[in-house]
Amino acid sequence: MRTTNKTEGWASSVFRVLFPKLCAGCGKPSLKGISCFCVQCQNQLIPANMAFSHENEFTDRFWGRVPIESGAALYFFQRRSPLQRALHRLKYHRQGDIGLQLGRMLGGHLKLSPLFLSVAAAIPVPLHPKKQQLRGYNQSALIARGLAEAMDIPVLDGVLVRQVFSESQTRKRRMERFDNVEEVFTLMQPEQIEGKHVLLVDDVLTTGATLEACAKALLKTPSVRLSMATLAITSAQMH
Repeated sequence: MRTTNKTEGWASSVFRVLFPKLCAGCGKPSLKGISCFCVQCQNQLIPANMAFSHENEFTDRFWGRVPIESGAALYFFQRRSPLQRALHRLKYHRQGDIGLQLGRMLGGHLKLSPLFLSVAAAIPVPLHPKKQQLRGYNQSALIARGLAEAMDIPVLDGVLVRQVFSESQTRKRRMERFDNVEEVFTLMQPEQIEGKHVLLVDDVLTTGATLEACAKALLKTPSVRLSMATLAITSAQMH
């Protein structure tokens, strides 16, 4: 058995040398623990540090709109940053593993906070089936899978369904974003989340229009408690 372990360890080391993990931000080899970024790219990211505070820039964005238990983003979003490049590879270049890795980073961070200890399941913001077929996967679902793995909770991928195909939010103004997602999400199988604390997961929080629309659908369930988490949050000036 000892020989087998040594052989497996040697084989694993050779594999890492021949096929090193690549940085999601710059594409260079990266062997840095749980992070999917190399040291140089990691140092360019701005941590949001929101997971341990009941009130923060994330929760403030939903104040008076929908009641949420807690909310947190992992980083502040910056244009032309390693995180933006990683998200671009994830969404448009079919590099789905980046979503899993980023999700594990987010989940590992949230797991340290008492505010998220009672979360029973993760729910990704859904894509319309047509858009998901074009993209190959739902990037938010991959992020949720990585997060759930780190937090040791299930992913409920069918509770929320996007039944209306709407245009991309990327280039829309604030009010256009809200009009674009109004009543496009439908709640399915509410018994799966009744009385539970669930975590709604997406990639980036901008105006919060999509997350708010999802939240309104989920909060129709009796006694459900809702928190939200994203990889990044934009500044108010970017809306």
